[in-house]
Amino acid sequence: MRYLHFVSANDNIYIGTDGGATTTKIGGVRSDGSTVSTVLLQRATGAERGPLAVMQGWADAVGEFLAAHDLGWDQVKGVGAAMPGPQRRYGVLERGPNLPDSFAGFDLLSAYGEALAARAGRPVPLVVGNDGNMGGVAEALRVRGSGSGTVLMLAPGSGLGCAYIDRSGLPLDGDTLAGMEAAHMPAPLHLLDVKPHPCGCGRTWGCFEVYTSLSGLPYLLEERIGRYPDHELARSTKSSKEKALALRGLAQTGDPLALELFDLQARAMGLHVANLAMALDPQFVVIGGGLMDPEATTLAFRDRYLCILWQSAEPYLWPAQRERMRVVPAALGDLSQAIGAALVALHQDRH
Repeated sequence: MRYLHFVSANDNIYIGTDGGATTTKIGGVRSDGSTVSTVLLQRATGAERGPLAVMQGWADAVGEFLAAHDLGWDQVKGVGAAMPGPQRRYGVLERGPNLPDSFAGFDLLSAYGEALAARAGRPVPLVVGNDGNMGGVAEALRVRGSGSGTVLMLAPGSGLGCAYIDRSGLPLDGDTLAGMEAAHMPAPLHLLDVKPHPCGCGRTWGCFEVYTSLSGLPYLLEERIGRYPDHELARSTKSSKEKALALRGLAQTGDPLALELFDLQARAMGLHVANLAMALDPQFVVIGGGLMDPEATTLAFRDRYLCILWQSAEPYLWPAQRERMRVVPAALGDLSQAIGAALVALHQDRH
């Protein structure tokens, strides 16, 4: 069961906008970091209408969120925006694998800031960051509690969201704001016995994203479906993407082909964890995305995935890492990126 939490009229509020390629989600936190509500407001992004229309839609959705919780624009002290893909410079989008080309070079910081100011009647402080990084901020706060352990988050979905959260609670952005675009690091294909399939980012060296997320499942399915000539997907006339989308549901029923593919993804994710541990040495590894969603996957499936992941990572870790590192499923689900963006806005206001 989900519970709603409301704030008093004189509380400061920080809003998070999670702008996905298909769906935009709005969340908020109070000045103490607690969530305004555990129920997100979700609206279609409408990316096909162009970036300016999307910014107006975001600002309208924030207004809906405030009205739904009896809040006013005067209480909004900051807004965070989480966007997929890298930035060309702060607040200016680079070409991303999941957004139309019209978003490349778009000055989101200025356009969204203007849309917010028009609604609030004043400038509203705005921070912009990668959606994986923002989600990592929220999950890190949950997993380490009052501690200060560093957190690596990997969230397979349409692509692979990646974040590293340092001891201060903030994400690693890098000098060109492309830090932790770890989905596009090359996978050790010889260990996975797979081909170097092309990635939506344009690289052809075998990005980890291809072997850990939905984006690469059509390729992996095509490679292996020949071993299952009597399988329903082998006989299906559906598109390759439709077949890939059916695999998660099939895996929950123990389907051998689907389990083989998700076992491969779990091995790839384990190798990625080991790879990143060499550079980042995290205390916690949080695995998010749809594969960890309790409403879409069974406990047996999630346990199997995490077990294979750890078994694949462990041989490549240092002994101290094997003892100290913890791999845990994400807990916030669709909340994480919007809430993380709001938390980053709160942090900026405090500093």
